[in-house]
Amino acid sequence: MDFFYVLMPIAGVTIFWPGLIILGVGVGIIGGFFGMGGAWMVTPGLNILGFPMAFAIGTDIAHMAGKSLISTMRHGKFGNVDYKLGIVMLVGTVVGFEIGAQMVMWLERLGTVELYVRLLYIVLLSFITWMVFTDVAKRKRKEREAAAAGKEIDKLATGLDWSKTLHKIKIPPMMHFKEAMVYCSAWLPITVSFLTGWLAGILGIGGGLIRMPSLIYFVGCPTHVAVGTDLFEVMISGLYGTATYTYKGRTELVAALIMLCGAAVGAQVGTVATKYIKGYGIRIAFGLAVIGCMISIILKLIPRWIPVIKGFCDVAATVFILGLVSALSFYILIKMLQGASKEVRMKKAKS
Repeated sequence: MDFFYVLMPIAGVTIFWPGLIILGVGVGIIGGFFGMGGAWMVTPGLNILGFPMAFAIGTDIAHMAGKSLISTMRHGKFGNVDYKLGIVMLVGTVVGFEIGAQMVMWLERLGTVELYVRLLYIVLLSFITWMVFTDVAKRKRKEREAAAAGKEIDKLATGLDWSKTLHKIKIPPMMHFKEAMVYCSAWLPITVSFLTGWLAGILGIGGGLIRMPSLIYFVGCPTHVAVGTDLFEVMISGLYGTATYTYKGRTELVAALIMLCGAAVGAQVGTVATKYIKGYGIRIAFGLAVIGCMISIILKLIPRWIPVIKGFCDVAATVFILGLVSALSFYILIKMLQGASKEVRMKKAKS
């Protein structure tokens, strides 16, 4: 069985390399589909496979930067990227990311980085789960009310209307973002990007886990534009994050390259799938993925208080995170093939 394990020279740990490939391919598909680097799964996944948390963070950021570049180019061809919005958000993202990364180094010196990063993940994932499913429930209620009144609901309408309230804040300069169909104060996306960048620096994510829903619920982007624009931001913050974590000696490039090989293929599938699955189909799948990721982190935390079941929890967490990535990837792949098949049939029928 030694064949399936490889030594990571910088981190000094031996890792099950097929797990890295599964993470790479699966998260490539999932990241391209949800509009994020997928680090909200990979950072816990690398930690569960055996990387110390600081190395899991730095390694995933390096893997994420290359994959997001591929996905951004694909989304750009579909018109899903608002580059102007992404550039405006860049300042907040970089400043927030560096502050978060410095906090990780401080927690590592204190020896508490594993506990606090995992707990922060659980809190954040719980909030996002509540936000996504509350939005879905309110949207469905609006659809029922509109149907009862004999009306048709706006396809771009959301269950949570926080963005409409925030758009009333008219602090100059005011900006119009064409692809996102948003007119708001420039300080709104800058503030959102600073907060998401700060959390990204702490959690080792490109910010997509929080930026994609933030673009929808706070900035007011349509889901497919939030997906593409967020990937553009993930690419930028990932490149910056790779540089800063490599400088700090917390990036395992061997693992990052193994995952990137698989992710390059998976990202193409996930990106194309958004052409056939729109709006609330993406949001519901995203919410279920967040719940699954949270369960795997909880399994990894339990042995801190019940050490006797550490072996069981470690195996269960590994199987769960890899199973979740595989199941979601398979679902997205099937939906993409079904959509492509339907499109081909329609073209043949017209001709």
